[in-house]
Amino acid sequence: MSRSLTVVSGLSGAGKTVALRTLEDLGCYCVDNLPADLLPAFVDSVGHGPQRLAVGIDVRNRHADLGEIGHWLSAVGERGHQYRLVFLDASDEVLIKRYSDTRRRHPLASLGLALPDAIALERQVLRPVRVLADHRVDTSAMNVHQLRKHVLTELESGQTPGLTLLFESFAYKRGLPVDADFVFDARGLPNPHWDPVLRPLSGRDAAIQAWFAGHAEMQGYAAMVRGVLEHSLPGFRASQRSYLSVAFGCTGGRHRSVYLAETLAAGFRAAGHEDAHTYHRELD
Repeated sequence: MSRSLTVVSGLSGAGKTVALRTLEDLGCYCVDNLPADLLPAFVDSVGHGPQRLAVGIDVRNRHADLGEIGHWLSAVGERGHQYRLVFLDASDEVLIKRYSDTRRRHPLASLGLALPDAIALERQVLRPVRVLADHRVDTSAMNVHQLRKHVLTELESGQTPGLTLLFESFAYKRGLPVDADFVFDARGLPNPHWDPVLRPLSGRDAAIQAWFAGHAEMQGYAAMVRGVLEHSLPGFRASQRSYLSVAFGCTGGRHRSVYLAETLAAGFRAAGHEDAHTYHRELD
């Protein structure tokens, strides 16, 4: 059985954990810090399990094995499996700031190196991996949410045939998402924020979903949006688009917009559009 393997590598602090967790949310079977020489055995060991796999491989590996990463990936390909190597990078200045903010230890700190020297050595050790990467992502200007969105829209959109749909929520007070293809304003809809019991919850919670289910205005709005998208999707597919971003905004980005994004994504998945995902800017 042919499988797809995504190897996530890169500099410590560049976002590998975020990328792996996003892939896991998308249904990949993920393992972090797998020894590079076990890649072929790992793919074989899954048996009749999940078809989409992802592993994290970084400087914590035996350095000699990182130099042979091409050999181990070739062995995966010889078994009839697809693979890709994603390398996450960031500037030294950004990496140093991230370590300063989180107060975490660099994996090479045990060698007695100062942080800038540890980063320099890490770049050298990971050079064979970076050279072979199919995708190189500079996360210097990205926060956690932007990196997650990048994985959804740039890395994953080409992994399944057809058009990837991303339903996202946002708060107008923090500005509109600049890359949305459609933006729908939910501020005129009923708002559970004024109920002190519901206020701490989000549109992901069952109590909020039940509350909106009893409001015809919300259900009619969701149906209207679905109709617009169903009318528009054939044209986007014909234009060879790989993904489409649909944004819902409300005042705080917690209730109405989140509910609409979740509801529309679930509806399209139920209709057979499996590649429909959600992203909540104020929550994720």
